[in-house]
Amino acid sequence: MWKEFIRNLSDEYEFQEPANEKEIIEAEEQLGVRLPDDLRKLLKESNGILGEYRISLIWDIKRIVQDNLSFRNSSDFKELYMPFDCLLFFADAGNGDQFAYTILNGMISKDDIYVWNHEDDSRTWVTSSLKWFIDGWSSGQISI
Repeated sequence: MWKEFIRNLSDEYEFQEPANEKEIIEAEEQLGVRLPDDLRKLLKESNGILGEYRISLIWDIKRIVQDNLSFRNSSDFKELYMPFDCLLFFADAGNGDQFAYTILNGMISKDDIYVWNHEDDSRTWVTSSLKWFIDGWSSGQISI
């Protein structure tokens, strides 16, 4: 489903080997939150998606874990920014800004996507789902 949808947007995207259920469960345990169903399904089709110049459209599961834990545990970030434990980053804009789901009471209960601005620490709603994020970011309808 996801590969077909993304291929219809552009033939420039490069798909990776699928993540397996064990990798996803391990990532969820490390992050302390269940990944949203759409993101889980996408990762099971392609563990990350690369675009032009091999820049990630969607991070692979390893980067999702590493970057989220890094943001949450950085002592420097704790002094500069609001806490990151309420966000689950899964992609970036290439300029330092990050795209994320929100975590509330230990769960991701909405499909909404937000962007975290690295310059002013704002967290701004972008779109209502992963599908609309991919479509909008690919087409330039979403810009930051």
